[in-house]
Amino acid sequence: MTAADDKMTREERLAAKLRENLRRRKAQTREIRESDDTGLSKHDTRR
Repeated sequence: MTAADDKMTREERLAAKLRENLRRRKAQTREIRESDDTGLSKHDTRR
């Protein structure tokens, strides 16, 4: 086993970064949606 075998492949690193980015974006969306829900009543949602 070499040091190269211990390192993640490029594809694995990219996949990990994509998953991290997706989690972060989902969390941001949830925060925005929650702040919109608390800040607006049902009648105020029409734009």
